[in-house]
Amino acid sequence: MTAQSADGVKGTLIRSVDGRYYFRIQHDPDHFEDYELQHSDITVVVDDQDAFLYADDLGQRLDHSPQTLGNVDDTLRNRSTYFGNNP
Repeated sequence: MTAQSADGVKGTLIRSVDGRYYFRIQHDPDHFEDYELQHSDITVVVDDQDAFLYADDLGQRLDHSPQTLGNVDDTLRNRSTYFGNNP
């Protein structure tokens, strides 16, 4: 087994079709490594302009922007509270 510090390593959190989460390090367009996420309380900084925080009757969640989800009508604006970059 090898081990190296992940402090400062940039990657992407991805969720597989079976619901497990991975940390993906993309080396180039054709080469990446996925690491199963097992850390229980890792610090995350979101660096994605398409990421939005929502709070409504469904709860609180982090998802794509309303535009990406196709939800830019007034119904969603009235029902949800956006945090961060407002549409």
